[in-house]
Amino acid sequence: MATDTLKSRPGASGAPGGLRRLLLDNGALTALIVLVIALSALSGDFLTTDNLLNIGVQAAVTAILAFGVTFVIVSAGIDLSVGSVAALSATMLGWSATSHGVPVALAVVLAVATGVVAGLVNGFLIAYGKLPPFIATLAMLSVGRGLALVISQGSPIAFPGSVSHLGDTLGGWLPVPVLVMVVMGLIAAVVLGRTYIGRSMYAIGGNEEAARLSGLRVKRQKLAIYALSGLFAAVAGVVLAARLSSAQPQAADGYELDAIAAVVIGGASLAGGTGKASGTLIGALILAVLRNGLNLLSVSAFWQQVVIGVVIALAVLLDTVRRKAGAVPVAAGAGGPKGRQAVTYGLAAVVTVAVVGATSLLHGGSSASANPRLGLSLSTLNNPFFVQIRSGAQAEARKLGVDLTVTDAQNDASQQANQLQNFTSTNLDGIIVNPVDSDAAGNSVKAAGKADIPVVAVDRGVNHASVATLVASDNVAGGELAAKTVAEKLGGTGKIVILQGQAGTSAARERAAGFAKGLKAYPGIRVLAQQPADFDRTKGLDVMSNLLQAHPDVQGVIAANDEMALGAIKALGSKAGKSVQVVGFDGTPDGLTAVKGGTLYASVAQQPSQLGRIAVDNALKAVRGEKVAPTVKVPVKVVTKDNVAGFTG
Repeated sequence: MATDTLKSRPGASGAPGGLRRLLLDNGALTALIVLVIALSALSGDFLTTDNLLNIGVQAAVTAILAFGVTFVIVSAGIDLSVGSVAALSATMLGWSATSHGVPVALAVVLAVATGVVAGLVNGFLIAYGKLPPFIATLAMLSVGRGLALVISQGSPIAFPGSVSHLGDTLGGWLPVPVLVMVVMGLIAAVVLGRTYIGRSMYAIGGNEEAARLSGLRVKRQKLAIYALSGLFAAVAGVVLAARLSSAQPQAADGYELDAIAAVVIGGASLAGGTGKASGTLIGALILAVLRNGLNLLSVSAFWQQVVIGVVIALAVLLDTVRRKAGAVPVAAGAGGPKGRQAVTYGLAAVVTVAVVGATSLLHGGSSASANPRLGLSLSTLNNPFFVQIRSGAQAEARKLGVDLTVTDAQNDASQQANQLQNFTSTNLDGIIVNPVDSDAAGNSVKAAGKADIPVVAVDRGVNHASVATLVASDNVAGGELAAKTVAEKLGGTGKIVILQGQAGTSAARERAAGFAKGLKAYPGIRVLAQQPADFDRTKGLDVMSNLLQAHPDVQGVIAANDEMALGAIKALGSKAGKSVQVVGFDGTPDGLTAVKGGTLYASVAQQPSQLGRIAVDNALKAVRGEKVAPTVKVPVKVVTKDNVAGFTG
């Protein structure tokens, strides 16, 4: 039977000594130690109690997901659905506890049961339907995410305090997510090393046909394996939702890749037969430490993705080198390796503490920067509007002598919570946040407030928490202006379609509400269809192309941002600006160019550079204790071909 522990052959060629063997056989642990030492040397903010606890919290969701994925990978399977199942389970928790008054304990059970059912469906499709695991779980990825959006109607579901406490701390210092991660890790270790189903996983992963011929009921075992993966995904979803104080239907998007990466970095093989819970935990910690450290070092958000990808590739390469250097399976149940493993971990801890203690002396006498330090967390930098906010903020920071750290949340509320925690733990003077979601940012902003760090919200507000000021345009008013502009251009009568933003985001909801409110004044305008295109130009092109098949007589388009409007213009071709009038939102450079060219009739411009500039100004005032207005409104402006020449943004 295959096992999850590897050991070097004593006589292996090219193995010169015990140190090299120790490093090769514990590649993930070695990598984690090197990362901790390096980041301790590079950043004086890394090795603090608050920051280390932050790392634990930030690793928790990925680690819990990865423990479940470990079962699947050990059995030579794959589960791409865990992120969507986590979001679906969290949405079920919010829907039952908030919308239907189900007691919290029962709602949590219902959420976990949802994950188990999703896992059973995966297992049934794979074991009895003979679908490849990749295809079956890819289908569940889409189904789970779709059901989460259907149940929530595309909007986050705010949690009552009784649920949000699951994301708090015990005794004022131990985060509950870390505690849950440890408990789930212990459960995973026991399942893998001490149970019949655990031994079955290794047997199936090592040689499924041999396992079947030996009398193992492989189909039933696969049902149980994928059900366990679903259960762990559900727990991760509950922890994530509690931390964000809301069920986000778009939460954990892409987390399945992080979970798989953590398992592989931890030493498991995608071919099956090897893997262990401790290795998976180390893999998740490596990803969390890396992201945390890169944030502390103010590494560009774009370069962070490159670095993380390189680390994953190097981890797999190290595993290959380790195996070629003479790693062989150890018989299951052997006592020696476990004792040696404990000694290895103990030795690693001693070495890490000693070296980190020495490197921390490098920062002992360092003085704080003379310049005020601000952090800016943007919802995404994959959109010209937010890139302009960053540009305006950076220009103003340089002008005022402010050290500004910018991070990209990539439209992930959980990742933004991590970034805000990092800002807080490093004692920045002030924080500027452009929330992915107004509800989800609340807990992190509260934590900054407790640390006496002023927070300025830009473009979108923060719910359930106090901020020094909100610097924003009025999305609802802007939506009304967009509706009025297209309606008046069509003479008060006509057929239009609406391209909505990404479901679950505050901007999408507010702009859609403005469109609806503005169109009420024009009963002659008929809305043929409303479809989301996720603020993305390519999706705007695809969605508009599809809508044209059903509604070739469309006369107008309202898009919730310029990127979708530009995609719609591409789909419309020669109709754009002639028989079909398109109105966008944001006033981005590409949008304004289209306005000049006549293909985009108008854009409701928010002057994003001004938003960034004013946010930095007000954050600096708040840091200095000066009075700031509760709300600073940057006026929106309808830009058409008539006035675009004089508009600077």
